[in-house]
Amino acid sequence: MAGRGAVGLLLAAALLGFLQTSSTFQVKDPDGKLCLSANFSMEFTVEFSTKSKKENTTFALPPDAHVIKNASTCGNKQAPEEILVVGFGKGHLLNMTFEKKNASLYVVSALMFKFNLSDSSLFPNLSGEVTEVKKGSDIQADLNTKYLCHSNKLITTGNVSVLLSNVVIEAYITNDTISKKETICSEDKRFTTTLPVITTHIPSTTSVPPSAKPEVGKYTVNGSSGICLLASMGLQLNLTYSIQNKNLSKVLNLPPNANSSGKCDNLTVTLNLTSGSTNISLNFAQNSSTEKYFLRGILVTANLPTEATEKSIKAVNNSLSALKATIGKSYKCVAEEIIWVSDKASLNIYNVQIQAFKIAGDKFGAVEECQLDENNMLIPIVVGAALAGLVLIVMIAYLIGRKRSHAGYQTI
Repeated sequence: MAGRGAVGLLLAAALLGFLQTSSTFQVKDPDGKLCLSANFSMEFTVEFSTKSKKENTTFALPPDAHVIKNASTCGNKQAPEEILVVGFGKGHLLNMTFEKKNASLYVVSALMFKFNLSDSSLFPNLSGEVTEVKKGSDIQADLNTKYLCHSNKLITTGNVSVLLSNVVIEAYITNDTISKKETICSEDKRFTTTLPVITTHIPSTTSVPPSAKPEVGKYTVNGSSGICLLASMGLQLNLTYSIQNKNLSKVLNLPPNANSSGKCDNLTVTLNLTSGSTNISLNFAQNSSTEKYFLRGILVTANLPTEATEKSIKAVNNSLSALKATIGKSYKCVAEEIIWVSDKASLNIYNVQIQAFKIAGDKFGAVEECQLDENNMLIPIVVGAALAGLVLIVMIAYLIGRKRSHAGYQTI
């Protein structure tokens, strides 16, 4: 029995090895006291150009990832930001900058990634210097609490997409002790059922319990040459606002019958969606050299509750590279995608299928699946294969054990 238990434990360990693991990083002040702790899983997809074509490479944060101590810092009066710098591979870097937003809240104000294009193991047929991309984030938590988010969060900037998951972070740690209190991310809250319904003063746009998903709406944009955009998707806004120095959040679902309009140009396509006082504008662009189109910009405007410090919100981000697909094909993603707009707003997209620019008639072209869906399909396959292997090993161990037990008897 002990042998069989050991076999089971070894197989369980092997199964965990198939899945993406989390890494823990800590920053300490000159006195050796802990000020910042971060644990997360991270997967990168980087698009790069060779002499002949555009290529993609996808890789996870490797086991050799480590804190670069002379670049990571704890905050002080002169420089209140806390910075975590993680190095990995052949000269690659991840930089997370934390700031106190006010007396009760801290945020990840910037994420920066540096990749050494001379690393042939990740970027074959390339040679060059380090390339750098930078992006803000919607990661924020109350002071003296740790930020907790198990859900996948997709962050895109420039030619880099980052899949972040299993996040446990605390900055500005006091007394050298990680807090037992937690700030749960809005993505995880959607899977709970105990939270109350949040009321809203915005007409025609529903404020919903975090567990409710938006209904899928279908939208088109027409130009002089016919349809230039087809879209089927559910849209949800996450807004952050203040009431008497307290930060609150609101989740708004855009109804599927929202008013739509748009504009077609040679290099850009714009889809405008309006419901009551809530407006979402999605701007798509194309890159003729790579034959790709993508969501480049988002503009969000909405009214806030009457008791809010600000009566309305306006957020814009024109440096995106999301929902990317080949011209003539449609982008499809069943999984929820979270697109950061600003520290006050993010857009969650569900069950999306979208195509911009070159559209034959009024039908979607061939589908290109998103990275999130590919990962979600891979995990059940890996788990199923590992469980099948476990059953096989147990059966073999059972047959061997049975054979040995019979070997101890003789026929009379």
